[in-house]
Amino acid sequence: MLTLTPSLTVSFEAKIGFLFLSFLEFAVGILANAFIFLVNFWDVVKKQPLSSCDLVLLCLSITRLFLNGLLLLNAIQLTCFQQIQHPLNDSYQAILMLWMIASQVSFWLAACLSLLYCSKIARFSHLFLLCLMSWISRKISHILLGAMLLSLVCAVLCMWDFFGRSQFMATVGSPLNDTELGLQVPNLQFFYSFLFCNVMSLPPFLSFLVSSGLLIFSLGSHLRTMKSQTRDSGDPSLEAHVKALISLVSFLCFYVLSFCAALISVPLLILWRNKVGVMVCVAVMAACPGGHAAILISGNAKLRRAVKTILLWARSS
Repeated sequence: MLTLTPSLTVSFEAKIGFLFLSFLEFAVGILANAFIFLVNFWDVVKKQPLSSCDLVLLCLSITRLFLNGLLLLNAIQLTCFQQIQHPLNDSYQAILMLWMIASQVSFWLAACLSLLYCSKIARFSHLFLLCLMSWISRKISHILLGAMLLSLVCAVLCMWDFFGRSQFMATVGSPLNDTELGLQVPNLQFFYSFLFCNVMSLPPFLSFLVSSGLLIFSLGSHLRTMKSQTRDSGDPSLEAHVKALISLVSFLCFYVLSFCAALISVPLLILWRNKVGVMVCVAVMAACPGGHAAILISGNAKLRRAVKTILLWARSS
């Protein structure tokens, strides 16, 4: 059986190092996502039409900015204000709940991005898939609106479950208030709410996997066609496939890392009271929004041109 020694105190050096790392990850995430937002928002200001991809990236960057702020608040709360004897106070629960909701919205938008990449890049010979991809390409703005509405419904369900359990514990859990069991039951109830909210991520996760799988299938078919026709390896369609897959696979890796870190951090905090372990989990979670934003910038021609323009301006000034 796994046993961890409670880390009731954390050294001052560890706290300073954790805060420094958190602010560094926050700065990278804010700069990368703010850059994506500003480049696309500037086109809106100039009244230039946004492509479907730009629209999804604009919405995704706004969500990621909010997510970065919540993760920084999480780090500050954990380091400066969180008492390990009472690991889940109201403010910390509120931060975690808002993080789960923002993470879900981000995942819905990433699923839209995956569907968009699949519809724009993938090539199929089956009539049904051709019609489906064509419909998705034309209706991406409606799909994006639907994803936002579904994420709002999921957020309402999560909040209803969280406050419903809290109200239940407030009414029936009072006889246990001064016992160890009385301290553990509310924490376990929050863990159940945490699991329930993450179950809401299954629909976008399945959409993301299906569209990514179709893109991989299309890439395999395209490679076989190139091999049979002895075409040049610099084919633009092949390059588009690879860039899209790098973006999607990197997001999936970042999301799995973030989800596992969040899932581990809750029992680390409420069962084993291991604050150092929770700090490591929060640091992993904070690296994900900025890391994926940097990959999106490197794989998007418009954003790369904006980076080059800024660098040329910085050199000349």
